[in-house]
Amino acid sequence: MLAKRIIPCLDVKNGETVKGINFENLQYAGDPIELAKKYSDAGADELVFLDITATNEGRKTTLKMVESVAKQVFIPFTVGGGISSIEDMKRLLSAGADKIAINSAAVKNPDLIKQSSDYFGSQCVVVAIDAKFSEGDFYVFINAGQKNTGIKLLDWVKKVEQLGAGEILLTSMDADGTQNGFDLNMTNLVVKNVNIPVIASGGAGACVEHFKDVFELANADAALAASIFHYNTLPIKTLKQQLKINNISIRD
Repeated sequence: MLAKRIIPCLDVKNGETVKGINFENLQYAGDPIELAKKYSDAGADELVFLDITATNEGRKTTLKMVESVAKQVFIPFTVGGGISSIEDMKRLLSAGADKIAINSAAVKNPDLIKQSSDYFGSQCVVVAIDAKFSEGDFYVFINAGQKNTGIKLLDWVKKVEQLGAGEILLTSMDADGTQNGFDLNMTNLVVKNVNIPVIASGGAGACVEHFKDVFELANADAALAASIFHYNTLPIKTLKQQLKINNISIRD
């Protein structure tokens, strides 16, 4: 069995790391460059950087910030936000990103997934999906969770895999920031319907059981969290030690 991954996430707005609940009421959570170094040194398996307002503001991800963060980390580094073309991806990879996450642009132009996979290789392409339960099913949202696409989650995850995505970053908008645990039902549903790795995001609290459950009960390949790491309520080293005690295959 492949080792599970622990991935901190930097949601960045105006050059600052922020965190909210259900994608709203964003609060300052630290300096992205300092946090990136802290997580790399602490044994995080990867790092995700999301410029969360780039799409809504009609701009590109801030290259200088990506370059600064990349210099601080020695782990795989995924960048997303405001990416809508192969040229955007080239710039970010040149700035130090290892993988590119696309979300709204992928929904608006699904062929971008195939184009980027063909050009860079599927291992470089992460499709980020924000989903919420509504009217009896899970639906895909875009524009930082502000717009319901009307696309059913299962239809979309199958399509992105078919188009060449190498990985799915799945965020539960209902669980986001609540610290009540990952959305196990949604995560497991997606995992069972695709053959590419799924990163579970949204809802992690300072509780090892939350991670144990998302790995054992929902079969996620990786778990992403923000608040608990930013505010040090559950340090990465402590989490990994406890998961090992619980017989979860985890990287050192």
